[in-house]
Amino acid sequence: MSGPELARRLDVSPQSVHEFERNEVSGSIRFETLRRAAEALDCDLEYVLVPRQGLQDSVERRAIQKATRHIEPIAHHSRLESQSVSSEAAEAQVDDLAATLVDRRGLWSEDADR
Repeated sequence: MSGPELARRLDVSPQSVHEFERNEVSGSIRFETLRRAAEALDCDLEYVLVPRQGLQDSVERRAIQKATRHIEPIAHHSRLESQSVSSEAAEAQVDDLAATLVDRRGLWSEDADR
């Protein structure tokens, strides 16, 4: 469909359609404008967020990140005291803590104590 044809369906000027298109490309188009365009084209407007990975993977990854942030200061202090554990033991500690964090509230908070 041409710009002038869309302008007639939207009951706007062709310049407005050009502005809509420019705003869409720049990512600044308003949701209401998209809704009107969809209606004029006899379409449904779908507004969705699509996860990049599965929920279980997201939860496990977040738990590992949070457990690592919790364990790292302890491991650092242990290294300063010449009481460090092997990398395998440190990884096991992170994995154990992550497993408990998966089922707790606050997994997504930035609060280090949770």
